[in-house]
Amino acid sequence: MMSAPHASTTPSTPSAPRNGGDLVIETLSALGARTVFGIPGQHALGLFDALSRSELHFVSSRVENNSAFAADGYSRATGEVGVLFLSTGPGALTSLAGLQEAYATGVPMVVIASQIPLDGLGARRKGMLHQLDDQKASAANVTKSQRTVHHASGIPSAIQDAWADAITVPQGPVWVEVPQDILLAEVFVPPVVDALAEAYEHPPRVELIEEAVRWLGQARRPAIVAGGGVRRAGAQAELLRVAEQLRAPVICSPGGNGAFPWEHPLSLQSWIEDRHTTEVLEDADVLIVIGSALGEVTSNYFTLAPRGRMIQIDAEPRVLESNSPALGIRADAKAALRFLSDALDEHRAGNDAGAPDWHGSSPEQVVTQTLHKVTDRLDAQDLGLERRFMEDIRAAVPDTMQTYWDMTIAAYWGWSCWDARAGEFHSAQGAGGLGYGFPAAIGGAVGLAVAGKEGMEGRVLAVSGDGSSMYSIAELATAKQHQSAVTWLIVDDGGYGILREYMEGAFGKATATELARPDFVALAESFGIPARAVAPQDVKAALQQSFAAEGPNVVVVQTLLKMFAATHLD
Repeated sequence: MMSAPHASTTPSTPSAPRNGGDLVIETLSALGARTVFGIPGQHALGLFDALSRSELHFVSSRVENNSAFAADGYSRATGEVGVLFLSTGPGALTSLAGLQEAYATGVPMVVIASQIPLDGLGARRKGMLHQLDDQKASAANVTKSQRTVHHASGIPSAIQDAWADAITVPQGPVWVEVPQDILLAEVFVPPVVDALAEAYEHPPRVELIEEAVRWLGQARRPAIVAGGGVRRAGAQAELLRVAEQLRAPVICSPGGNGAFPWEHPLSLQSWIEDRHTTEVLEDADVLIVIGSALGEVTSNYFTLAPRGRMIQIDAEPRVLESNSPALGIRADAKAALRFLSDALDEHRAGNDAGAPDWHGSSPEQVVTQTLHKVTDRLDAQDLGLERRFMEDIRAAVPDTMQTYWDMTIAAYWGWSCWDARAGEFHSAQGAGGLGYGFPAAIGGAVGLAVAGKEGMEGRVLAVSGDGSSMYSIAELATAKQHQSAVTWLIVDDGGYGILREYMEGAFGKATATELARPDFVALAESFGIPARAVAPQDVKAALQQSFAAEGPNVVVVQTLLKMFAATHLD
């Protein structure tokens, strides 16, 4: 559970009159913010002028959408709230796709957007620069809450309340907008030196936990699906305890990748898009789904049809029973698993529960047999290049390194086959937009540097395709300006590879998937960033050398990767 620290500092006496922008900066600083992402704009100048009088570290991106991705990546890397500054109108709107990813994935962020002067609000068509009828309405689909501040004295409370919203499960981005004239107007209220925002608790209801325990007490084939909510809650230890209490096989969704130890005897790893693992989940007499909506990918494209009972635990009430009937328990994953584990201990102390029995096999045997079936299925396909490529990347990446993956074929392999080990696997599968990997990785590297991580401990890996990389290519300038410790692996297949594969499979030909692209090595070098092009079989050595360097660098591999055959079509 995230909460803002209780801060109390005495700011130095400002040399210029304080304004609304100072109130924004002071409040964020008091809440514990250390880093801000964004791009200056005319209506936000008061905000940025105040920023110059603070100790907040500002990271200027080149495109607002990438600023949102960077704040997202910073939050995922550090566990802190990401903070994003936006200008009015086009600047604010350009950020929305990045905010959709944070909203879909549950990443806590506070967005401070400027607004036109108060006199223009209310959909009056005064012809002001960047004017929208209702700017915050544009953010309503991609943020948890939206606020417009109408007077300077309301700034601290608005930001404090928004921060509490952001860190309350289900976590996510929140939107606060402040008109230009309020940011610029002199204020007479004292400096903000004390602010506290606490997350609202959402413990599970006791009668639901008791009912879940009754079901599990009778179960002989329990299984668990661990989603991104487990990781966001930091509930890995609690999940491990419950799984071992039940001796239940555990499979992680793409968002949950890393929630359960990869090599554990009960781990089905993350082969969620496989008919063999789907069959295990369907055969469970009680299936626990924790921190997942059982969405498109996790349900193997909605082919999962559980034959037993299902217990679904999620902090977002709209998720519960959205795809399958279940005993729905609204709760943070960490709290729910703790309650469930304690209740299981009490229940089993007075009951002689039988051992799990999967039709004569133990759960550990079922896991081993299922993973062998997955391997046999892959062996039957011509996937030697792809499997070796992913194995080489995994061998090059240090165990604790955080990795950021764009929507590209290598990432789709990673969803299933990547062992996060002691690191973190971050991808854009929440909303599925292109361009996430590199700017999010820049934010992650900034966060690790702010946390005092140096050398290899502070380096991150970004993985993109040539198509997705062009969405964020301008951020080479950001990486160079801030000397971000990011190694960017670009897998260049000359187009939108997965769409090419989908269209060829469905229609026998691909249309509009082929792309002209730059010489990525020369382009990176033009920004003063070291870059190299290597053959697929040399990616391991290239990455290892790049990881040992300083600042940003780029590795380009020209190759055509294929996906493993879809099993939901079998």
